[in-house]
Amino acid sequence: MGFADLTGLAYPWDTLAPYVERARAHPRGLVDLSIGTPVDPTPTVVRDALAAASDAHGYPTTHGTPALREAVAAWFARRRGVADLDPDAVLPTVGSKELVGLLPSLLRLGPGDVVVHPETAYPTYDVGARLAGATPLATDDVGAWAGRRDVRLVWVNSPSNPTGRVLDAAHLARVVAAAREIGAVVASDECYAELAWAEPYATDGVPSLLDPAVSGGSHDGLLVTYSLSKQSNVAGYRAAFVAGDARLVADLLATRKHLGMIVPAPVQAAMVAALTDDAHVAAQREVYARRREVLLAALRGSGLDVDHSEAGLYLWSRPASGGDEAVDCWQTVSALADLGILVGPGSFYGAAGGGHVRVALTASDERVHEAAARLSGARSLV
Repeated sequence: MGFADLTGLAYPWDTLAPYVERARAHPRGLVDLSIGTPVDPTPTVVRDALAAASDAHGYPTTHGTPALREAVAAWFARRRGVADLDPDAVLPTVGSKELVGLLPSLLRLGPGDVVVHPETAYPTYDVGARLAGATPLATDDVGAWAGRRDVRLVWVNSPSNPTGRVLDAAHLARVVAAAREIGAVVASDECYAELAWAEPYATDGVPSLLDPAVSGGSHDGLLVTYSLSKQSNVAGYRAAFVAGDARLVADLLATRKHLGMIVPAPVQAAMVAALTDDAHVAAQREVYARRREVLLAALRGSGLDVDHSEAGLYLWSRPASGGDEAVDCWQTVSALADLGILVGPGSFYGAAGGGHVRVALTASDERVHEAAARLSGARSLV
């Protein structure tokens, strides 16, 4: 397993610094809607479990405690329509970002191998491929890679970060069929699955890669990664897991044992509490639903359209007057910074996002209402 040199690859968010300063200079302060970090308290049930497990004098288990793996399997059955997940095919990870970034390397991909990821996507899919020395391919078209034997890993992200798009079961099944034909692994990043707003997903749930309607009843070649950061406000815990193909999980486990990539024991206990208590997840979802309603109306009232965004913690926005992708995202970032509102440029997520900005729901009620007030008072953003 070798790592490519990424020292010349700039971190996109660093380029926002001038706009941060401009927004912070607003007389009523900065409203930061640029990053999806939770701002609400960690639920008491989770904090109590962490505290109760704080006497962690021994090394934790890399595979996760049996209680944690069983809680993940039960959560999949209860919340995701996956009743046949083997608890042994579950592995806790130190947040989901490290798994996304390291998976190509952990699967021992390298030069000559291709990693497919969504056309508009979180940058870490691309970075992870390059880190392994593999070649990233950004496309949403299954036909663009079907039949290619050099494709070794296919990422899907549903609900999407940043667009909020949800892939239906039929689309996911096509991805699985095409990948199995060439022997590629399919990895699905499903971190926003509990935050669906549009029907039918708000009622029926977001389809999982491991759902029998997608997988055909077999988890062979399939991996799902999920984080508790958003649903349970535990981003600081770095609490996530990967699950699916028992053979692939066993291989990942063996490598991670050698590297010492272990989720701390108190965090594992807190994960059990978070995964077995649906009440706090439902309550937090209602908080985000209210904030989403306020921001959605304010953005539309200020001349911005919102595309996709049927799930997740973001509103994928663009100027309505300019037509699809007609106005460069940095113009919108600049106009909003003048109002003291900071958003994420769509270009951070690939060339296809260059006309959009990502507006996060992760601000306090007070800051969300402040942003809405400023937007309602703006004559024209661009």
